[in-house]
Amino acid sequence: MRTVNSLSGGKTSSYIAAHYPADYDVFSLVRINDSKCKFPDEKIRLEVEDRLQKPFIGTAEDDTIIYTMLDLEQFIGRKIHWVSGPEFENVIDKKGQYLPNKVARYCTTELKTMPIVHWMYDVIKEPVAMRFGYRANETSRAKSMMAKLDDEGFTTVKATFTKLADGRNSWQTVKYCKPEFPLIDGNIYKDEIEKFWQDKPVRFAYMNNCVGCFWRSPLLLRHLYNKQPTKIQWFADTEKKAKGNWRSDCKYSDVIKWNAQTELFDDDFNECDSGHCGI
Repeated sequence: MRTVNSLSGGKTSSYIAAHYPADYDVFSLVRINDSKCKFPDEKIRLEVEDRLQKPFIGTAEDDTIIYTMLDLEQFIGRKIHWVSGPEFENVIDKKGQYLPNKVARYCTTELKTMPIVHWMYDVIKEPVAMRFGYRANETSRAKSMMAKLDDEGFTTVKATFTKLADGRNSWQTVKYCKPEFPLIDGNIYKDEIEKFWQDKPVRFAYMNNCVGCFWRSPLLLRHLYNKQPTKIQWFADTEKKAKGNWRSDCKYSDVIKWNAQTELFDDDFNECDSGHCGI
C-alpha cells in the first residue's frame, strides 16, 4: 500500500514530511474569488496556478502557507502535490447559500478531503496509508477517527467520479485511506516540533487553515482581524450574503467592530482556539 503525508502547511504536518518520508506528499489549498484577497506576489500566484492547473486569485488561508509549501518542498527534497476543490464561494452556492458551521461542517469535506480523494484515485488509483499530524497528547482525536473506520480499517467517503447519462452525478462510497499517526507512535509533542523548526529555512504562518475558521474563538478572530483584515472581512461579507451564519453566538461583522479592552499577544491563544481542519 502506498503512503501519503497529508500536509496542512502547519509545523506539525511539516514535521511529519521531514521525518517520515512517504511515497507522496499532498497539500489541499482553499481558494476564494475575492480580488481584495488577491495573492500579493504575481509571480508566485502564477506558479500556484501552474501547480494546481486551476485559476488562483487568493486563499481563505494565511498567504504565508503558500511560501511554507514551497520552502518545505525544497527542504525535504521531494515533490509536494498541490490540489484544490472548487472556490469556497462556489461550494457555498451549491449548498444553497447555507454556510458551513460546527453542525454542518461541509467545508472540510469539500475543500480539503475531496480534492485529495479525487487526486488519489486519479494518480494512485487505490486506497493509501495516510499519515495524520496528531501529536502524542492528541490520542482522543486519533481514537475518534479510528472509531469511524470500516471493517477493513479504512476511512470511507462518498464521492462522485463520473456522471450518469442524464447529467446527474454518480455517487459511490469508496475506501479512502488507512490512517497512521506517527507522532503518537513516536511520542512526539509540540515542544519537540517547535524546537526542530527554530533554525530551519521554512516560513510558517501564525496559524494554518482558514483564517476565519468558525472553530476559532471570537476573541481570536478579532485578533486575526488586526493581522489580516481582508481575510476576516471576506468571512464577514460572505456571511451577509448567505443564509444562516458561520457561528450561532455572533456575527463576524460584529466581531470586527469589537474594541479589545486589553492588548492581545500571539501566545495568548492555543490549539483549542485555532480550529481543527485536519483532513
